[in-house]
Amino acid sequence: MLTEERHLIILQLLKEKEIVKIQEIAEATNSSESTIRRDLSQLELEKKLKRVHGGAASVSQKRNELSMMEKSARFLNEKKRIAKYAASLIQDGDCIYLDAGTTTLEIIPFIKANDVTVVTNGLTNVESLLSRGIQTYMTGGMLKPKTKAFIGRGAWLGLQQYNFDKCFIGVNGIHYESGLTTPDPEEAFIKKQAITQSQEVFIVADSSKFNQSTFAYIASLKSGTILTDEVDSELLTVYQDQTTIKVVNP
Repeated sequence: MLTEERHLIILQLLKEKEIVKIQEIAEATNSSESTIRRDLSQLELEKKLKRVHGGAASVSQKRNELSMMEKSARFLNEKKRIAKYAASLIQDGDCIYLDAGTTTLEIIPFIKANDVTVVTNGLTNVESLLSRGIQTYMTGGMLKPKTKAFIGRGAWLGLQQYNFDKCFIGVNGIHYESGLTTPDPEEAFIKKQAITQSQEVFIVADSSKFNQSTFAYIASLKSGTILTDEVDSELLTVYQDQTTIKVVNP
């Protein structure tokens, strides 16, 4: 099969499924996995897809954003693995900022530290935090329906009252040129503010977020430690000079 034909098949599979594994593509094109890896590298250079661990994902529009319900069903096992490790970093007496998002939400059930205080701009985080008996403060602000995040001037003013031992921030994109990004500038502003008020910063993001860039800049890759699931060694090489990445193994 010609290279151009394989590329067309790969892009068609991505239109149908958004994320496809290398093995699926190899079977669909009757090609070796090494050939498919070369194809994916070429298509990524052409910005027609982005490589993720074990496969490829479609390139999303810069301001497109899934709802909380849609996000919660994606990469759930990876999110839980990252969240469990993130929770292990929280120590007794810590004051932390917990960003709105599906991965940050998964951190809450794994928190074992005592006397923890949490500030959050995530409405969906609140019920889980209260059910664990964790002292909780909300930023206030305008509630964004799609992501259930409090944003705007009210949220920014609410954040000004606190300083944090640690913050856990979710992002939509991690890119070696664009840094940490998210589709909404209002949410980006709140995330950036929380980062500046924290002694330690942790970015919680599954590996599909790598090589992805969305509309609004949050901060540079050097702003914190990235907690993620399995990442290709080639990808780690690209990013290791710009940031610290902790790969959470199964």
